[in-house]
Amino acid sequence: MGRKLPLISSVKGSADTLKGLYHFLGDRTPKELDIVPPKPRRENPFRQDGTVLVSKVHGEQDLLSSVRTSVELIGGLEKVVSAGDRVMVKPNFNSPDPYPGSTDLDLLRAVVHLIKEAGAKVTVGESAGGIWRPTRIVLEKLGAVRALAEMGVEVIAFDDRPRDWVTVKIGGDYLHEVTVPRSAYEADRIVYVPCMKTHVIARFTLSLKLAMGIIHPGQRRGLHIRNLEQKVAEINLVWHPDLIIMDGRKAFVSGGPGKGELVEPGVIMASGDMVAIDVEALKILGSYKANNRLLPNPCDSPQIATALRHGLGAKEYEVVS
Repeated sequence: MGRKLPLISSVKGSADTLKGLYHFLGDRTPKELDIVPPKPRRENPFRQDGTVLVSKVHGEQDLLSSVRTSVELIGGLEKVVSAGDRVMVKPNFNSPDPYPGSTDLDLLRAVVHLIKEAGAKVTVGESAGGIWRPTRIVLEKLGAVRALAEMGVEVIAFDDRPRDWVTVKIGGDYLHEVTVPRSAYEADRIVYVPCMKTHVIARFTLSLKLAMGIIHPGQRRGLHIRNLEQKVAEINLVWHPDLIIMDGRKAFVSGGPGKGELVEPGVIMASGDMVAIDVEALKILGSYKANNRLLPNPCDSPQIATALRHGLGAKEYEVVS
């Protein structure tokens, strides 16, 4: 499905790494936050005869056209975004590693352009992980702040706002409550823009795991102690994104999330269903011979199995291209 390329190495820093270690070890979840329920779960409108749709298109050089086509194939952006909506776009800027370790800025620009074209007000929100915080440093190193400012789009580094958080009672089997940004919780619509890659701890990081970036940094260390894959799925009990646009033009088939064995599937995918799009992505990743922990049947993966048990997505879907 594409040629393999050499291993990509992580971006490293010294002073920034020390600063990141300080945040990784010292960040604490604020107390006395507002307690709110999970956001009401809307029915996925991207269906055909009741069957969930996942689009898969070739990522041409004209990214805007490719992204537009991927969304039109499943029914069009107008099914979830209207003029005046406040739309939060959640990319993958966990670390300052180059694409596909992080969301490609050109693709993010294309996604933002389409949403603005629909008359919505767009913000981009993210919280970096581990030793890479504060998030603002990651965003600046990747050029995201400048690129989006040129489009008139505000970039919110969630950890810049100490009190901009709410506690959500989700009642999961592994997570009972989580703390998430108020700015994201109060958005009218949420669009996820994940990369396609394996993960050395969680097997893979696609749309379900993108939600890790909405969790308050003070809670994220504990999530990794045990049952990470199940917890990753349960984070999504907070809300379900209205649209997922996944960049699979390049992908990691071993290693990850910041560096790994690089391949070029050459696809862009879209769906309103996290499980369906993740399963289809896992089929693509699994088609390469690589040293990873992917299971032969994607639905046996703890992330997917937990998401299905909680009704977070559909096991059956149709691919349109």
